[in-house]
Amino acid sequence: MKVQFTETVLRDANQSLVATRMPYDTFAPILEELDNAGFYSIECWGGATFDACLRYLNEDPWERLRKMKKAMPKTKLQMLLRGQNLLGYKHYPDDVVRAFVKKSVQNGIDVIRVFDALNDLRNLEASVDETIKNGAVAQVAISYTTSPIHSLESFVKLCLQLENMGASSLCIKDMAGVMSPQECYDLVRAVKESSKLPLHLHTHCTTGLAFMTYLKGVEAGADVIDTAISCFSGGTSQPATETLVYALEQLGYETGLNMDALKKINDHFKPVREEYLKSGLLDPLAMATDAEALNYKVPGGMLSNLIAQLKAAHSMHRFAEVLEETPRVRRDLGYPPLVTPMSQMVGVQATANVLDGERYKNVSNEIRAYIRGEYGKAPGEIDAALAKKVLGDEKAITGRYAATLPPGLDKGKEEIGALARSDEDVLSYIAFPTIAERYFNWRKENEQNRVAYNIVEL
Repeated sequence: MKVQFTETVLRDANQSLVATRMPYDTFAPILEELDNAGFYSIECWGGATFDACLRYLNEDPWERLRKMKKAMPKTKLQMLLRGQNLLGYKHYPDDVVRAFVKKSVQNGIDVIRVFDALNDLRNLEASVDETIKNGAVAQVAISYTTSPIHSLESFVKLCLQLENMGASSLCIKDMAGVMSPQECYDLVRAVKESSKLPLHLHTHCTTGLAFMTYLKGVEAGADVIDTAISCFSGGTSQPATETLVYALEQLGYETGLNMDALKKINDHFKPVREEYLKSGLLDPLAMATDAEALNYKVPGGMLSNLIAQLKAAHSMHRFAEVLEETPRVRRDLGYPPLVTPMSQMVGVQATANVLDGERYKNVSNEIRAYIRGEYGKAPGEIDAALAKKVLGDEKAITGRYAATLPPGLDKGKEEIGALARSDEDVLSYIAFPTIAERYFNWRKENEQNRVAYNIVEL
């Protein structure tokens, strides 16, 4: 039996360990080896990479994608897309969603892993349909979590609904690393018995379960697993690529991966990791195994963001309190899976509740929108007192919220005007207006300075 691998060092490992601060030039020299290693796909775009490129790195995310595609022509490039949220933190109109998907494929994406934070199928329709129309692999993920209202049966039913929607493949996305080996075995086996689609597994090492979970998942029939090259593995990242290749091949599985190429890749990233450790961007807390995450269900990216928020507020001493408050906020909101954007929203609210000294003294705009139904249907019941505080006598939205949104492409083009040089720029602006506009102005000024400098030199 063959087990294939998706390498995450350019996206999720980067995001989980160093808050997606890795510039393109850091990994550009090793892209050829990544392309030669034999991966099923390389997850390199989407998630928080888009935001970070514009916000922190002064990079055009679309140009980054085109360069990666040119450097890695043989391997499928994969992105993570939040369904109707795209790569932002709110719902976007259908015309924007479809244009974003189309441009992602045109610029080099081969596999789009689409998910919705609430597992609301209505929020997946437009992006899945457009992915298929543009000839890319529509890999649809269920956001795995555990709670009093989630069960194996409900997840299997969801997978079958995704298959009927037209998914090319399925993914069990365990963003908090809370899926136990037995739970994984049971779910994978049940899905494989019910569906003919390829099944991918995604988890994190946060709780220490991940290696065992993957082994049982492969035993149950999983087709592809997400891993990270070893020096960027562990902690809130994925399990180590080389370790699982070694273990699975000894167990008689074929991986198709080139160990010499994997060593070169790891050797390249070792000094990169050391620099992030020295700078403090790679926090030792993000590398630690924390079994308490089995209780508070905090995913890797969320954990690193919580640490960053508390450091900025000079309140790291209250980290344990925030972790304890997180599952309480999640319960009040009807047990949403803690995945972007819900993870950030719940984390920010839990932090505010602790630092304010009073629960829900200040309710974030995003949580208000969630309670109004703007993100979709909550998995469970929202706390009645909290809903009353936010809604008053207003009724929550019960239909598909995106259907109420007017088209956004033309409005975005008009607002950004000549600063946008392409349709891709317009989409960047619609996704992150303030940040993209700042980047466009920086780009323009930087180019003008370079021209002036060259004139002087001549």
